[in-house]
Amino acid sequence: MRDKNKLLIEREDALIPDVSQALSWLQANPGALKGIGRGVERETLRVRTDGHLALTKHPEAFGSALTHKWITTDFAETQLEFITPVDNDVDALLTCLRDIHRHAARELGNERMWPLSMPCLVEQGQHIELAQYGSSNIGRMKTLYRSGLQHRYGALMQIISGVHFNFSLPLGFWQAWAGIKDAESGKEAISAGYLRVIRNYYRFGWLIPYLFGASPAVCQSFLLGKESTLPFEKRNGMLYLPYATSLRLSDLGYTTKSQNGLGIIFNNLQDYVDGLKRAIKTPSEEFAAIGVKDDLGNWLQLNDNVLQIENELYAPVRPKRVSLPGESPSDALLRGGIEYIEVRSLDINPFSPIGIDANQVRFLDLFLIWCALAEAPDMSSDELFCTRKNWNRIVLEGRKPGLLMSAGCEENQHPLADMGRALFDDFHAVAVILDGIRGGTDYQQVCDSLVAYFDEPELTFSARILDAIKEGGIVDTGLALAEEYRHMLSEESFEIFTPNSFLQEARNSRIKQEEVEASDTLGFDEYLASRV
Repeated sequence: MRDKNKLLIEREDALIPDVSQALSWLQANPGALKGIGRGVERETLRVRTDGHLALTKHPEAFGSALTHKWITTDFAETQLEFITPVDNDVDALLTCLRDIHRHAARELGNERMWPLSMPCLVEQGQHIELAQYGSSNIGRMKTLYRSGLQHRYGALMQIISGVHFNFSLPLGFWQAWAGIKDAESGKEAISAGYLRVIRNYYRFGWLIPYLFGASPAVCQSFLLGKESTLPFEKRNGMLYLPYATSLRLSDLGYTTKSQNGLGIIFNNLQDYVDGLKRAIKTPSEEFAAIGVKDDLGNWLQLNDNVLQIENELYAPVRPKRVSLPGESPSDALLRGGIEYIEVRSLDINPFSPIGIDANQVRFLDLFLIWCALAEAPDMSSDELFCTRKNWNRIVLEGRKPGLLMSAGCEENQHPLADMGRALFDDFHAVAVILDGIRGGTDYQQVCDSLVAYFDEPELTFSARILDAIKEGGIVDTGLALAEEYRHMLSEESFEIFTPNSFLQEARNSRIKQEEVEASDTLGFDEYLASRV
């Protein structure tokens, strides 16, 4: 353990909250953490054995992408998305995700699951088919929304893949922490608690791309016809930044400057929802120039507002609640409060056949629990912008020797390694408590292994994958990993699901899609008007 006086000085200088009292409370109430809820959504492109995007339809064996519980598509028809049920056990959660991958590996034939976040080989001007969801109004709306994204931001941005992690603290935590009776009467306190998590996530979540960012390079084909001011170096058909961690989270990837001025902040739920609703009602001159329909009357986008729908807000973390049929995400939040948060900053882990591993999940547990415990003053839109600058420094040069970080909009800068080590001292205290609940030392081992990344940046995912692709090329490295994982997964036995589970769910999903299509009573234009 480092000198405590030095730690206190670092905390004061770096504005890392003092959580000693909160940790003492947690040590006295360890049962408050029993029953953490977790879910994973993993995206991956289907590719051919030459590294180009697959041109085939969503595989028939996967059923309906509109209604399947575990296998759907995201932006493009070639972009699979695997969704786990919520689980309270880390190992069971990942075993479930692995079973879905095992099924996919068996059914994809000559296609492979691309193991990297940034796309593989893409021809200049290549047509990328939007995800198709059938003839129902809701299915057509989902495809039209993706058409709008394509026209607004380009198709290549939309075939970048990642992993989303859904996290909820148990009701018992909120009862002990906030003194509430039940979820309904305590929904305001629970929502305030999750917004506190989100504010701390913006301030300190740059840890995630530092530790786990795995997209320091892109294929040269990704930038054909596009200009970039980034000082790329070239090697083996790829472009890379020597100290980058996650180009997926840079301006090349899942961010858009058109959303920078929205002023959506996370101090209270009503203000957050008001900001979202304002964005989906505010016309955009830039997007109006695209047109809502073409000259032949074909739809191009849902509308010409700043956001077509609420999900278009590209944020590294989102407050969420399961919506009722026909209910918008923001109306669901107002009705029932925040139910869980969605972490959206994870690149695909190329060293795992399922895109994420248990160490990452356990780190996220530690970090998000810390975010719930630590004080989180209200955040202005100016400070939110400053936190984005901090994140951008990490994604573009996070492994740069001696890198300095600011805290919020502070002018003073502090060594990244010092800030990281100070935070991990707190995480270790949480780890001891979690290990005490379940037995073993898994969480403490995660802390011990990851804190070393600040002294040895070459241990980070981004450094390791960059070394591999500098040696073998990004396409050949990606294909070699894809083939290794296909063979591994297809040979493994199912552990939670069975082959019949997937067969039955595919059948059920097709029946559900037919029922949805048969239940439509409005024409498509009328349906869209009713959704406004």
